[in-house]
Amino acid sequence: MRRNVCVVGVGHADGPQATGLTPYQLIAQGFSRALADAGLRKDQVDGLASAGHMGMHEVAVAEYLGIRPAWLDSTSCGGSSFEFHAHHASRAIEAGDVDVVAICYGSNQLSASGRTLGTGGGGGARGMQPPGPMKYEFPTGLTLVGAYAMAAQRHMYEYGTTAEQLASIAVQMREHATRNPDAMYREPITVDDVLGSRLVADPLHKLDCCVISDGGACVILASEAMARDLAWTAKPVYVRGAAGGTTHHSIQAMADMTRTAAAVSGPRAMAAAGITPSDVDVFCSYDSFTYTVLVTLEDLGFAPKGEGGAFVADGNLRLGGALPTNPDGGGLSCTHPGMRGLFLLAEAARQLRRDAGDSQVADAAVAVCNGSGGWLSTQGTVVLGTEPTAGSRA
Repeated sequence: MRRNVCVVGVGHADGPQATGLTPYQLIAQGFSRALADAGLRKDQVDGLASAGHMGMHEVAVAEYLGIRPAWLDSTSCGGSSFEFHAHHASRAIEAGDVDVVAICYGSNQLSASGRTLGTGGGGGARGMQPPGPMKYEFPTGLTLVGAYAMAAQRHMYEYGTTAEQLASIAVQMREHATRNPDAMYREPITVDDVLGSRLVADPLHKLDCCVISDGGACVILASEAMARDLAWTAKPVYVRGAAGGTTHHSIQAMADMTRTAAAVSGPRAMAAAGITPSDVDVFCSYDSFTYTVLVTLEDLGFAPKGEGGAFVADGNLRLGGALPTNPDGGGLSCTHPGMRGLFLLAEAARQLRRDAGDSQVADAAVAVCNGSGGWLSTQGTVVLGTEPTAGSRA
């Protein structure tokens, strides 16, 4: 028997552009707003998880926030880091090692570096030594976008996926962003708009790529016993299952570019939660690129392998569709400050609390969050729900 774990607080920092604020200040904004949301004092937080760029780590974050946690997690595996944090934190809370864990992130990537990141233009990566085999890939022109484009090309070759189908993902995410006053881009777009935008790395156009923004967030997890005394007790959101995995680091070591570690993390997380893909009401997907959504939704079992293109082109990601995805507009239109995985957990919690306003998915009771890190390298899957997993205890 394990203790139930609940999401008890969510806070967002300023964004999508927060000129003049440091990453630490953005973290502090999200943290303070999550504390207020939960009705917690900061001295009640006894666990902290954080990941970030430029040497930021959780010990420095703890000092900046003025807390002294007894439990720490600095797992850093790209955008999926925060799903790994939620997995580790929920296990620690279940075991009674800790009662309240804050997961934090902040980045001023847009203000500090601009739009050149990842496209070969340098930006914040200028002067950095690429790790491992990437020191041979980068000089030949294989950029971050190029790596994802290569994987997308393989999916097209094997399964007949089209650029139009990929573009439909961007169109549906933008449709959701039109409902979100905090989204970076809110003007509706069409498939033709996506295909007519600048080609970055064939087949990925500019509008197939995520936005670059500032931003930050904090999600606080706690035992259900503590949650009952806090602000969220009327609408509990439970962590029902979580898992993670990795298949490679650099793209040249990816054995199958049409399959990611989500094919492992997804079934494990859903089995722990006691659900199947057909039970999911909301999908919060990492959408660094349109292809990221396509390949991971297949790996998670929402569509058979190779049939994701037809699935998305039918409009199934829309509100009211078979798999409402990223109701906030996602990384493709809302916000993406370098690492977006924590925003997936925040949006899923908002949906399950029925606090999403015009973006609300009707009767949402089960949400799956899937973070992706690196070059499709690491995948972390978390299942949240309005009911606890059968057989657990408060």
